[in-house]
Amino acid sequence: MAALDASFWRGKRVLLTGHTGFKGSWAAIWLHGLGADVTGLALAPDQTPSLFELAGVEGLIDSRIVDLRDPAAIETALKGSHIDLVLHMAAQPIVRTAIADPVSTFASNVMGTVHLLQALRAQKRLKAVLAITSDKVYANAETGRAFTEGDALGGKDPYSASKAATEIAVQSFARSYFEPAGTPLATARGGNVIGGGDFSVDRVVSDIVRAARSQQQVILRHPEATRPWQHVLDCVAGYLVYLQALATDGAATPRAMNFGPRPGGREVTVGELATLGLEALGAQPWRHEPDPRSIEATSLAIDASLAGRTLGFESRFDAPAAVALTMDWYRRQANGEAALDLCRGQIAAYEGAP
Repeated sequence: MAALDASFWRGKRVLLTGHTGFKGSWAAIWLHGLGADVTGLALAPDQTPSLFELAGVEGLIDSRIVDLRDPAAIETALKGSHIDLVLHMAAQPIVRTAIADPVSTFASNVMGTVHLLQALRAQKRLKAVLAITSDKVYANAETGRAFTEGDALGGKDPYSASKAATEIAVQSFARSYFEPAGTPLATARGGNVIGGGDFSVDRVVSDIVRAARSQQQVILRHPEATRPWQHVLDCVAGYLVYLQALATDGAATPRAMNFGPRPGGREVTVGELATLGLEALGAQPWRHEPDPRSIEATSLAIDASLAGRTLGFESRFDAPAAVALTMDWYRRQANGEAALDLCRGQIAAYEGAP
């Protein structure tokens, strides 16, 4: 795997949006460990417990509670800042929430990104900007074929459509403003991420953990569905390697990239992943309660080989290994180990692996 260069990150002024979320908290902890000077912009955590609070992320970075739907608030938060790198992860990330409230989802995901990019145009020392979208940005006819970066964008549900629209908005800002100024602006399309510290609603791993801890039975809507499962360590490492490459060799680095399971790996259904997780926690088997109104895709796969060819980056964990590492985090956290220590330990082991 392409290595993160600690000397590159040390002292860099990094703007991280979405730092109060699950993936954002992992990114904040990792960037702090690399020696970066991190400023976070995000809404307050919308879940209890949250990894942000459990791991004390607020004490590691300059955390600013800002709503990206408010352009004036962004400009105020960034006034006087001199930013080197931007990792934009803030979003409304839940498919069923988007179906229930599409207007707010489009406002957060599309206009939040537009407001941020507009404010960043005033930054004179920017070296690169990476906006995180989703594996769901593609027009999915559910053929089972893994999507590549050149495939058509689309989205039959509001979440997917909002992320595809974000891709188009980012491309327009890149071509109109950032690339002419010599600042690479790119998008990363991450797979379905699992890992310790996710307590969100309507996510299979957090649902498993809550069910196990309350001795309840977890309910699955689509156990037959396949997703490109990826451990949060692989996902965040890919983002950081990509952003590092954009800043150091922008001319040779693509402007959109998939991050997901290692190419050629076996697809794992939601039901199979749930079984692995429940067995690891010694919990009751899941049960199926179908949702006949659901418009979520049954089949989704992405081809992450471009990251291997251009960055030398591949995910290390297949789905069973990712589940095992995830459940180990939750078991140890339930037994009293500190969330920050658990995250730092898994990051250190990941960095030290050959």
